[in-house]
Amino acid sequence: MPSILRADPPEAINSQAKDDRLFVRAAGRAMLVLGAFHQAGGPLSLTEIATRANIDRSAAQRLVHTLMTLGYIRRSADDRGYLPGLRLLDHTLDLLRLDPVVQKATPVLLELRKTIRERVDFSLYDETRLIYALRMQSKRETFYATLVGHSVPTYCTAGGRAVLSALPEPEARTILARSLLHPYTAHTQTDPEAVMEAIAQARRDGFAMVVDEFVLGEIAIGIAITRRDGRPLGAIHVAGSQSEWTPDDFIRQAAPVAIEAGRAITDSL
Repeated sequence: MPSILRADPPEAINSQAKDDRLFVRAAGRAMLVLGAFHQAGGPLSLTEIATRANIDRSAAQRLVHTLMTLGYIRRSADDRGYLPGLRLLDHTLDLLRLDPVVQKATPVLLELRKTIRERVDFSLYDETRLIYALRMQSKRETFYATLVGHSVPTYCTAGGRAVLSALPEPEARTILARSLLHPYTAHTQTDPEAVMEAIAQARRDGFAMVVDEFVLGEIAIGIAITRRDGRPLGAIHVAGSQSEWTPDDFIRQAAPVAIEAGRAITDSL
């Protein structure tokens, strides 16, 4: 599974808050502590949390204690470190059940999944990345590919390019300039002009297609979901295996129904 993009690092958050009189620094530091678990491979020690959150150990100790008391951090089973607490899932549920786009998308994607019988995902747009909010799996998925909350870059994924195609070209270029154009596979396109051409093609076609650029052996189609004014909110992703599909066959079978699903969601907003 490719590495996961996460929210801005502590340095970026601290910089944003520097001159903001309404910003509550204590609340911000608590979020930094929770964010310390991004990319962690297991439980974290207090020192590791302090380092990752870019705060001193004393502040980390107080914040971890507070968050443990509230149920947002817990001790690991072997009592050698800390893990996110179960009550964080309450907030995940709140986001998913209250977000109007997710509400409208869910029944449409369930029907799309029945029709195409391949993996169907729905993501929400967050500038240089997309965050998966709904995941409807096919028969061959790994554990990590089933998790809500994973995020992927916009520049080399079908959903990402579809979203960028809904933006004015100068804005799409700005997003690319802010992105780390990392080669996830030997086929990942990292040349900005080539990516912009792929985005332009997606704008002409009404969908984006990516083969082997983010996951080897995968063919993916992306459809942008937009507001009434055309601004992108997220994307539908439909993915299949090259062992079962040629790119042309996948386009013929998946693109029309995915475009129809995207139109249905957009029209309902």
